[in-house]
Amino acid sequence: MPTETDILPPRYRGPQRVGRGGMGEIYRATDATLGRAVAVKVLAERYAEDEAVRERFTREALAAARLSGEPNIVTIFDVGDWHDRPFIVMEYLGGGSLEEKLRGGAQSAQQALEWLEDAGRALDAAHGHGVVHRDVKPANLLLDRDDNVYVADFGIASAAGLDSMTMTGTVMGTAGYLSPEQAQGERATAASDRYALGVVAFELLTGTRPFEAESMTAEAAAHVHADVPSVSERLSSLPRELDPVFERALAKKPAARYPTCAEFVADLRQALHEAAGMTRRLDPVPTAPPAYAAPARERGFPVIPVLLALALIAAGILAAVLLTRGGDTKPVAQTFVRTIVKTAPGRTITQKTTVTQPGPPLTTAPLTSSASAGTNLTQGKQDSDAAFNLIRTGDYAGALPLAQKALAELRGTGDIYEGYANYNVGTSLIHLGRCSEGLPYLDASERIQGPRKEIKNDRKLCRKGG
Repeated sequence: MPTETDILPPRYRGPQRVGRGGMGEIYRATDATLGRAVAVKVLAERYAEDEAVRERFTREALAAARLSGEPNIVTIFDVGDWHDRPFIVMEYLGGGSLEEKLRGGAQSAQQALEWLEDAGRALDAAHGHGVVHRDVKPANLLLDRDDNVYVADFGIASAAGLDSMTMTGTVMGTAGYLSPEQAQGERATAASDRYALGVVAFELLTGTRPFEAESMTAEAAAHVHADVPSVSERLSSLPRELDPVFERALAKKPAARYPTCAEFVADLRQALHEAAGMTRRLDPVPTAPPAYAAPARERGFPVIPVLLALALIAAGILAAVLLTRGGDTKPVAQTFVRTIVKTAPGRTITQKTTVTQPGPPLTTAPLTSSASAGTNLTQGKQDSDAAFNLIRTGDYAGALPLAQKALAELRGTGDIYEGYANYNVGTSLIHLGRCSEGLPYLDASERIQGPRKEIKNDRKLCRKGG
């Protein structure tokens, strides 16, 4: 690849062009001062000649720079001007972009969810700082060498005047991700970013954009007027449970969309689990066969009431045993049978598997009646969210008791939040240096919600520490 020696300040040596778009060129170079590889975006000459655009470009770049350090956002190292062309220096990731991944077609659901969680985390953080991206698309979702997604180019679309349809021909290749309000020339908001992430999610799962058309104009118009297509009809291997999630994510009115990216991705994951039958859980199965019971007509009392009474007595004994183990040094393991229904093209597979997961933590809440189960589920979700918020701040000691309480409230509900609660307990213990206690909870979480990058990273942390 040809090297251009005067396109960047002397500090950035050996620039090689690695990308080009309507806004300008991207170069990989070496920062001679700090001795690291960087990516440098240089504004195209046709924009650089416009003083107003140049000023806006620099202003937006500086605004985006304050997001550096937020999770899954490309770090900006420098903003400057060289030979009358503004440039931005960013970290070099080296893993390509989701645009390149999509050239191979639809991605696996698990991989798509991990990427969407990364991107959603970045966008939610930016929106919390009052920064709107305005141009969320696969080309701006960059990958590092571990396949983690980082969001790039915050606010640059606005700086170059690309966040609306007012400049003829300047949104080519981006129209597929425009929100209805942007397609009508209105200003983008955080809800517009969330809409665009919904389009990216649709494309990752199906291999096509929802309103794909032969022309940019037709595709932009479809965002405004066309009904949201069914993902299950677009790709037969995808479940119908995803359709209502996308209907909300791609709602025409911004207020009708998800309030955060995190909630959107969580609903995607929940829909996939429900479709696979992975959240349905049966009661514990006794290890010994039940005692013989004579037919009803051979006995002088009703069968069903007696069986119910025996079941209640057994449940009472089990509850008493669990509650009297509060002084144990280790949680009590539980074994149950889970029924999993997997849907594949043209067939449905049903299988049963026996699973053992950690029992209730030492702060187990009292067992409750079925009448209060709904209340426990709601409270458990709230406690789980509160624990995760503490985990995000690094307060693992404060998160652990809340996570344990949430797990006690959610255990056996079959809800995806039970998987989250297991993870919260496990990661808190691991970051407190208690890997042997925390790893079983990660295993339990993975069995419920499937493989997760965060779980893999925590296991690596334990291996390094061990």
